Amino acid sequence: MAGIRKFKREGKLKQSEKRTAVTNAVGKLTLKEMHRNFMRYKRAEGLAPRTLHDYEVTFGYLLDFIGGDLHKNEITAEVFIAYKDYMLNDKGYSPHTVNVRVRALHAFLKYCYEEGYILEPLHNKVKTVKAPIDNVDALTPQEVKALLSVIDEDWFTQYRDKVIIITLLDTMTRVGELFAVKRDNVDLNGGTIYLEGTTVKTRQGRTVPISYRTCKLLAEYMQETADFNSEYLFVTYDGRKLNEATFRHSLRDYGKKAGLKGNIHPHKLRHTGALLYVMAGGDPFSLQKILGHNDISMTRRYIQMANANVKDKHERFSPLNNIKF
Repeated sequence: MAGIRKFKREGKLKQSEKRTAVTNAVGKLTLKEMHRNFMRYKRAEGLAPRTLHDYEVTFGYLLDFIGGDLHKNEITAEVFIAYKDYMLNDKGYSPHTVNVRVRALHAFLKYCYEEGYILEPLHNKVKTVKAPIDNVDALTPQEVKALLSVIDEDWFTQYRDKVIIITLLDTMTRVGELFAVKRDNVDLNGGTIYLEGTTVKTRQGRTVPISYRTCKLLAEYMQETADFNSEYLFVTYDGRKLNEATFRHSLRDYGKKAGLKGNIHPHKLRHTGALLYVMAGGDPFSLQKILGHNDISMTRRYIQMANANVKDKHERFSPLNNIKF
């Protein structure tokens, strides 16, 4: 007698039973193999190459700690808690450094749990550590003037670098974002620059404002470079797209020539612009939008630094300084 086809399932597996079934099916996957699948998934999401590189590097640090690979039954919360303890107390890494690695680990473990590679939501136990809000590295207005003063505008490359420095300060963009800008993305009439989603860290395009002075400077620069016939805004002396490393090297040299302390790098200009924006009265919410931050936690650092600067000024210019009592 022929069997009767079932049109309805007699019972459904509970969520925990489903996860157990999936986990058993992939039970031979090691930690490295899970991470390989994780990276394939992240690449398919279209993450920026730098973000993908950071995931690979931070996972390498974890492998160095555990001394190799792990099988499924060896992947426990204790391993990752010990890793955090090792970074903080044995290596003496800053909370910021530890949290960068923990966040990458959290994303990986969450993926493993959601895919059924592991039964326990270990990502909920791998939390960031409390960290003080540190001051960011920024230049003073006097140091910015000193930096610009050593640039010889008679040379095209140095004139271009001056335009870049001023644009970075004004727009507070990341150097990679600015160097990917095309001439068509610059709206001098509207006073804005559009950053394409494929070129920014968050993968979300955004429009940043530029001041009248920067518009005027860019108009002169764009007119001078029109004959290069390049789609990109910032180019070499022979019209090719400018390389970030070339500018970083030049900026470092300008800093040394100006007698500035520490390494002068593009991100310091971003910090400087953000801090001066707040000190001039800019609100944190518009700053967050300009910077392209997903949350306001980083922006709060600039607020804290601006408040500290106000305290210093109050000490120097207190009304009581001229009153004897």
